[in-house]
Amino acid sequence: REAESFKEQGNAYYAKKDYNEAYNYYTKAIDTCPNNASYYGNRAATLMMLGRFREALADAQQSVRLDDSFVRGHLREGKCHLSLGNAMAASRCFQRVLELDHKNTQAQQELKNASTVLEYEKIAEVDFEKRDFRKVVFCMDRALEFAPACHRFKILKAECLALLGRYPEAQSVASDILRMDSTNADALYVRGLCLYYEDCIEKAVQFFVQALRMAPDHEKACLACRNAKALKAKKEDGNKAFKEGNYKLAYELYTEALGIDPNNIKTNAKLYCNRGTVNSKLRKLEEAIDDCTNAVKLDETYIKAYLRRAQCYMDTEQYEDAVRDYEKVYQTEKTKEHKQLLKNAQVELKKSKRKDYYKILGVDKNASEDEIKKAYRKRALMHHPDRHSGASAEVQKEEEKKFKEVGEAFTILSDPKKKARYDSGQDLEEDGLNMGDFDANNIFKAFFGGPGGFSFEASGPGNFFFQFG
Repeated sequence: REAESFKEQGNAYYAKKDYNEAYNYYTKAIDTCPNNASYYGNRAATLMMLGRFREALADAQQSVRLDDSFVRGHLREGKCHLSLGNAMAASRCFQRVLELDHKNTQAQQELKNASTVLEYEKIAEVDFEKRDFRKVVFCMDRALEFAPACHRFKILKAECLALLGRYPEAQSVASDILRMDSTNADALYVRGLCLYYEDCIEKAVQFFVQALRMAPDHEKACLACRNAKALKAKKEDGNKAFKEGNYKLAYELYTEALGIDPNNIKTNAKLYCNRGTVNSKLRKLEEAIDDCTNAVKLDETYIKAYLRRAQCYMDTEQYEDAVRDYEKVYQTEKTKEHKQLLKNAQVELKKSKRKDYYKILGVDKNASEDEIKKAYRKRALMHHPDRHSGASAEVQKEEEKKFKEVGEAFTILSDPKKKARYDSGQDLEEDGLNMGDFDANNIFKAFFGGPGGFSFEASGPGNFFFQFG
């Protein structure tokens, strides 16, 4: 009678949804009369409402041990198994209910639910092998609708989220499990995996080691720990070699590091950028550009890789590409430095689309006044129309064009003011200089001087000498 009184009070609290008090009174009823199946069944129902499915499962199992014909006990045991993700065990429980009551509609529906969960498990297993992680996440989300307390499903979902680069979501799932069970090796592994893929390798190793303490045979944690340690060591060795100026060794070490784990996108992006820096030091600029391109493919927000590639584009005179990269950088980080780099690239691009007067004269950009004069003398004589009077009309036209360009180049580069404006990328037309109007012969006469005319005369087959009149 006392036990029944406790049970009735428990029922009253259960009806009010005060499950904690209901639990207390059902416990008193069990303590008073420990061999009554319905008391365990009621406490199991209360624990299920509190989300304590493992404890509820133990009570439900005890209820059917005491009374194998207790339909509600079998139903609750099945529900607990299903909530915890054990769909096979749940199916057996619901089948037992249907043996006892073949018209039980709840058992029929729950049996279908268990079959659905089993199907999602099978699909997820196949898709994980195919590395179709998005589909695995979808399957686990559907399965968790029926099995909300299944840590296994949550861990698989979190692992796939990490492999998809959705680290905050993956960390959230793993952290929720660790709050309930701080020794869960799978959750520790996933937490480490997120850190590992975010290039926090040292912290990641700590989680992998902790997971292996809890489960020494955890294959995934073991492999991830080995990869993390190897990656950290190779990257550090590469950095050391680079700082010491041993670029060849640094290149080899970064290359080896890139082969350790193709899934570690953020670390590999940094390794590609580092190797690109090495290649730029070795003056292998096209290879450096390729490495930086690989880095931004892996991480499109990686500013350092864009800056490195842009500099390589500048060094190889690919100014349009350099401007594009500097624009990307400046849109992301509007600093004075980035603005100046963009401006410099735009100036060089503008300059590249004009005639290269240094190239026309065949001199370096730092050529002295005397070097510019000597270069003009040589090129002007080489391309003077009189020298090519016996050539075909086509050759004469080409040489006349070159003669004019040589005169243009000398006119600009021999005048310090014009040269400065040209070097800075400014428009020369602003000085009132229209290069289409000037006469190259006048430049030639002014340079060579002399009161009369001038001509080229043959001194023998293929030989010419310049003669002043």
